[in-house]
Amino acid sequence: MQELDLATQTSPLAFLQSTTDRKVHHNLPPAELVEIALAREEGKLTSTGALMADTGKFTGRSPKDRYIVLDDKTRDSVWWRDINIPFDSQKFKLVFEKMQAFLSDKELFVRDAYAGADENHRLKLKIINTKAWHNLFCHNMFLRPLESELVDFQHDFTIICAPEFEANPETDGTKSPNFAIINLTDRIILIGGTGYAGEMKKGIFSVLNFILPHDKQILSMHCSANVGIEGDTAIFFGLSGTGKTTLSADPNRKLIGDDEHGWTEEGVFNFEGGCYAKVIDLSREKEPEIWDAIRFGSIVENTRFKANSREVDFANKSVTENTRTAYPIDFIPNALNPSKAGIPKNIFFLTADAFGVIPPIARLNKSQAMYHFISGYTAKVAGTEMGVTEPKLTFSACFGAAFLPLHPTKYATLFGEKMEKYETKVWLINTGWTGGPYGVGSRMKLAYTRAMITAALEGKLDRVDYRQHQVFGFEIPQNCPNVPSQILNPRETWSDKESYDRQAKTLAEAFRSNFEKFKVFSSEDILAGQPLY
Repeated sequence: MQELDLATQTSPLAFLQSTTDRKVHHNLPPAELVEIALAREEGKLTSTGALMADTGKFTGRSPKDRYIVLDDKTRDSVWWRDINIPFDSQKFKLVFEKMQAFLSDKELFVRDAYAGADENHRLKLKIINTKAWHNLFCHNMFLRPLESELVDFQHDFTIICAPEFEANPETDGTKSPNFAIINLTDRIILIGGTGYAGEMKKGIFSVLNFILPHDKQILSMHCSANVGIEGDTAIFFGLSGTGKTTLSADPNRKLIGDDEHGWTEEGVFNFEGGCYAKVIDLSREKEPEIWDAIRFGSIVENTRFKANSREVDFANKSVTENTRTAYPIDFIPNALNPSKAGIPKNIFFLTADAFGVIPPIARLNKSQAMYHFISGYTAKVAGTEMGVTEPKLTFSACFGAAFLPLHPTKYATLFGEKMEKYETKVWLINTGWTGGPYGVGSRMKLAYTRAMITAALEGKLDRVDYRQHQVFGFEIPQNCPNVPSQILNPRETWSDKESYDRQAKTLAEAFRSNFEKFKVFSSEDILAGQPLY
């Protein structure tokens, strides 16, 4: 990658060298950042030593205010839509100049970091923050260079995050005062008007989702990953509420990462150096690894204390249900370092099917895997989001549509090619309902789901008989160690078999309807994976 030059006054980041009285802090360690954040009243210390900070008005990403600069590099390659919103290159220059002027007299926190554990495919980042706790967030979430690597560190992508700076929609080309603008040609991300720290990490994820598949034919993935003692890598895809973090946290396997990975000809590598986990209703019993990772150096966002204490009340939703923690991955005892491993042997698509149709485990062929990868299906139930009172179908392309600059078929084709080349097995796992839909049936027992995943990982499902699902066509094992055989075929768990058949066809029709927007871009190989009816 071409480096941005900070050495000359013609550099777009020359304002960092301006001779004002303000301070510019470079690569401060966590302890100093915490001290400064406390002194500036950016947060408070919790009883475990973590820094509690609020993100302000925005407690999550603002996808309708995320833009990609439209230019020769992106015009014919980006999948333009209501999330990849085109932004005029001249307007970008205007916003950038205004941000530079705004920052010229501000105290700034600058960090050098990596995105990507594979040294052959990583991005070198320069991150500029106006808030100390944001810089600590970046220390935790990105990979941390060694002191020796910082001597001649030449970055190839820049993040500038200034929540205090707001755009003027009337003149600047934004819809709102808040914005996140990605410029893939100038290799800069501008973030303003929002204090939600996740915009920084997801901005770089979007960049990697463009560069790796488009320029290098490397598959970028929104997934968690772990590896067994025999070196067998497993990948877990799944939307919120499907159990991705829980099921990939296996004490008998090393954690590669919990959110973002790349798949090269050599294997899988983590993009990040930390974890950004939801903490609503967190307890030591449910998530001991996350619970113990919330200590000095960690951050908790938008949480509140229990009365008359500094103990975090993880059940408190008064600010948002999207309460989170950010900590370095090595705060997890079984984390792999460096966070990369071999070619995936097994891949799991997780869905919380509230309609009780999808089997608890099914084996997918290449076409089905590509089709379900593009579909990215789950169902939200009451309590998962405000206003959701009954099961709601959710499709998110490649299990991460919000972060895909390229068309989903690009990722799915790469996925299918790699699956076929390396004979990787793909499994569909339903962590949702069985015996009927939500409100009638029951949630799949976690112990059964773990047993099925373990059986797949250990190759025990290679030696059992399968039957074809009558509507979706994928294969259902007829038995599985430590799992009652009667729950493997979802139709058999329903008392009214005809109701199951109607529900299955209704869900299949929803898949087909969702896929219409991808159909014209899809190969016959992908289309062969659609439901049979």
